[in-house]
Amino acid sequence: MSEEDKDNKTEEPTEQKLQKARQKGDVPSSQEAGNMMNVFSLFVVVVFVLPYVSSGFVQSSKTFIELAGKSIAPSSNQGIQNVGLAILDLIITLTVQVSPIFLAMVIAAFVGVLLQGETVMALDRITPKASKLSPLGGLKKMFSIDRVVDFLKNATKVFVVAAIAFFVARAAITDIWQARGFVPETLLLYISDATTKLLIAAAAFLVPIAIFDIIWKRLQWIKKQRMSIRDIKDEHKDSEGDPKIKAQRAEIRRKRARQRIATAVPTADVIITNPTHYAVALKYELGVDIAPICVAKGTDLMAAQIRHLADDNEIPIVENRPLARSLHASVEVDEQVPVEHWQVVAEIIGYVMDLRRNIQRKPPEGSVLRLNADDY
Repeated sequence: MSEEDKDNKTEEPTEQKLQKARQKGDVPSSQEAGNMMNVFSLFVVVVFVLPYVSSGFVQSSKTFIELAGKSIAPSSNQGIQNVGLAILDLIITLTVQVSPIFLAMVIAAFVGVLLQGETVMALDRITPKASKLSPLGGLKKMFSIDRVVDFLKNATKVFVVAAIAFFVARAAITDIWQARGFVPETLLLYISDATTKLLIAAAAFLVPIAIFDIIWKRLQWIKKQRMSIRDIKDEHKDSEGDPKIKAQRAEIRRKRARQRIATAVPTADVIITNPTHYAVALKYELGVDIAPICVAKGTDLMAAQIRHLADDNEIPIVENRPLARSLHASVEVDEQVPVEHWQVVAEIIGYVMDLRRNIQRKPPEGSVLRLNADDY
């Protein structure tokens, strides 16, 4: 990526961009969290596990060695089987006694992964790529800010842990020389005590380093995922669609709706209006339809188009505000009028049919006859 491209990436990454990075296995990963938990697991093993399993481990080994010293080389199949059973028993015993150590280390590794917050498995991370073998790319990574920080961090760890080990070892040796009545059997106690102190100090030192490294890796990851304004626009187009194409599709839908209305409204028997915001065109064929059918409906500009088409085709327009709103909300095009509106609609249809027979009477209650679209 060129410097100009990096300068253009000033916007915070979107959730979609971060999700795509996770799918590729690109997540912030801190080795220091794992190192800290490894040291902590060693501390748990030395302080809490070894005192309980070491005696059994020593006893099992001692029993096996003593048995080997007293045994005679087997000269029969039964003797070979006995040796095999003794070895198998030793292996099972040692496995049971050592398993808490491995369990503690596995749990520590698992916790180290959880501390980093995100864990993904992606084939893209292990798929061979020619770009990973590029010498120039390797040199760029070698002298990147991440590598400089890692070098300073590792150098600091080496010097600090070495200093801690030096002072702990010197204190342990001093205690041994100054101890009265020292015997070799107590050497393990001094070694265990010194090891515990070393691990406690190392773990305490690695905690802030791990916290710093986790935060640093996440900040660098977020910085790496930054986007330019053009990237955000392109992503929006991919997810929401190109606004120009969406506008064209909407215009096509409106054109088709107008064409449908132009062919459907002339077949209607009556138009129910609100009076200007809603218009519903109903058709009823006596002896064929169980109930009036909605052939077209619309609001605002489309409602105006329905009224003008009705005027051009001499279709009666009846204003009934609550009925128009209810029909527009409850009935779809080519569907029958719902049962709850049958009585009111039947009265209006009957009134319209009487008008066609030149029978003059008052319109149904709540309804007003409009002669043409200009009345609006």
